[in-house]
Amino acid sequence: MLRKRKLPLRMCMGCRESRPKKELIRVVRTPQGEIELDFTGKKAGRGAYICPSADCLKKAIKGKGLVKSLESPIPEHIIAALKEQLENR
Repeated sequence: MLRKRKLPLRMCMGCRESRPKKELIRVVRTPQGEIELDFTGKKAGRGAYICPSADCLKKAIKGKGLVKSLESPIPEHIIAALKEQLENR
């Protein structure tokens, strides 16, 4: 009998819901201290996840969820890239 694999769940920093990792967008703080978008989910560094919705992004920025989880301020160009990514989806 085959066992079902467990899906890795991650919490969205905006709506605070747990969802499968593949459904979320990862924002990572690299060991060099740079903040980047990680579409592969494999970059080294501290990561935070956001649902692909504009509301969750607004909540994560306003509630400082991203800043707290990444332990670093988020540059404006990363916020702009996240907004652009959400518009393309």
